[in-house]
Amino acid sequence: MSQVAALLNTLKRELKASGITYANVADRLGLSESSVKRMFSESKLSLDRLEALCQIAGLDISDLVRKMASERKRINRLTQEQEREVAADPKLLLVAICVLNAWTFEEIIATYTLSEHEVIQLLARLDRLRLIDLQPLNRFRLTVGSDFQWIPNGPIQRFFSRDVQPRFMRSSFTGPGEKFEFRSGMLSRASNATMLKKLDRLLAEFNELHQEDSGLPLEERFGSSLLIAFRPWEFSVFRDLRRDPQEKIF
Repeated sequence: MSQVAALLNTLKRELKASGITYANVADRLGLSESSVKRMFSESKLSLDRLEALCQIAGLDISDLVRKMASERKRINRLTQEQEREVAADPKLLLVAICVLNAWTFEEIIATYTLSEHEVIQLLARLDRLRLIDLQPLNRFRLTVGSDFQWIPNGPIQRFFSRDVQPRFMRSSFTGPGEKFEFRSGMLSRASNATMLKKLDRLLAEFNELHQEDSGLPLEERFGSSLLIAFRPWEFSVFRDLRRDPQEKIF
């Protein structure tokens, strides 16, 4: 991610934390909301415009740069023990997913059958786990970086593979906003590496869009899940028919 994009992502988080929406920004700048969204998504703006946006967020440009530098020092992964604690408690996992998706305390309370006291306790646990920094009036800031990931084959990923993935795949994928494709072919090691790089770029774009849309009201955002699976693989029935099953190893 470029420094300009990282700076704008930091600014979006500051606006979100202050309860300032794209519509509010558009009103202050005398622009349409779509123009504001495009300005953030294209990461192109003048210093005067950046200064104006900082003023709306109650920041100086120097403050924003310091916050961006601090963001880059944030953790991008929990420990195995921390993940085990989150995976063991469905309510804790739910609130963790909510805060990672830029929900506010009020939005969690309004959406789920959790009492204020329960959510406060769960947020306190996430604070102890270093996922958030809990602040007065039940406000909080994420203390993980925008590149945060669950541990590969860790407790959370195993939970999703065991309990979530089968339900996710139980669909015809023909509804609005859905798509499923399966492709099989024969690729060289070089082409395999190229595909992996393209998948990394797709994931990076997904993360950028997630950050970009975090400034929108909750009613304009939808839970969206992307499953990517790519590996050298042959259907076991076909492999069992080979004269030498170990003949081709990637």
